[in-house]
Amino acid sequence: MNKLMYKALGLLVSMLASILAGAIFKKVWKLVPGPDEAPEATDTRRSWGEILLAAGLQGAIFALIRAAFDRAAAEGVRQVTGDWPGDEGEPSGDEGQQARSLARSVPNRASSDLTPTR
Repeated sequence: MNKLMYKALGLLVSMLASILAGAIFKKVWKLVPGPDEAPEATDTRRSWGEILLAAGLQGAIFALIRAAFDRAAAEGVRQVTGDWPGDEGEPSGDEGQQARSLARSVPNRASSDLTPTR
C-alpha cells in the first residue's frame, strides 16, 4: 500500500518538479549572454557549444529539482506511514529491529585482526 501511495504521490510530485524546473531554467538561461530563448538541438543558427550548454544546464536543473522533490515525497510518506517507500530503504518493524540488534551484537574488529597469519 505504501508503494502505491508513493507512486501516486510521485506522479504528482514529478509534474510539479518539471514545471518548477522549466521555470528555473528559463530564468537561468536569461542570465546567459545572447538570445533569451534556449536553443533547440536542431536550430541551425545556434552553435554546438550553445546547444550543448543549454542541454547540460537544463538537464542538471531538472535532475536536481526532481531529486529534491522525490526525496521530499519519500520523506513525507515515511512520516505518514512509518515506512520508507523506496526499494532499498531501512527495514521497518520487527525486521528492522532484528537487523539493528544483529548489527550491534557483531564485534567490531580492527583491520589488523583480519590480516592472515602464517
